[in-house]
Amino acid sequence: MPAVRPSTVVRATRALQQQSQSASSAGTTNTAAAVRNFSATPRPAASHGPQYDPPTGWLFGVKPGEKYQKEGWETPFFYGFCGSLLIAAVAYGFKPDTSIQTWALEEARRRLEAEGILEDPEKK
Repeated sequence: MPAVRPSTVVRATRALQQQSQSASSAGTTNTAAAVRNFSATPRPAASHGPQYDPPTGWLFGVKPGEKYQKEGWETPFFYGFCGSLLIAAVAYGFKPDTSIQTWALEEARRRLEAEGILEDPEKK
């Protein structure tokens, strides 16, 4: 699926052409008056209020000589993150080999043993 629908591109191109034609036929050189938004809804303000914390100059906001106090989410996050990485590493280590190369090698060996070309290693 294309990122932009062709009908949207056609409408935008026509709007720009009409805009340039109307500006040239009216003889205006002011392009600010000829600007038309593609959207009818106004753009909302991006401000959520005065939440800016001015820089204090201290690393992580902790003054020298003071002990850092952990927040409540830090310890469970640390153990949960490290624990999940450990479990993922163990699970990856015991993951079965499902590659096509391994299957083809085993299938070829089985067929060669069935035809008698290759000796069965378990019979020795």
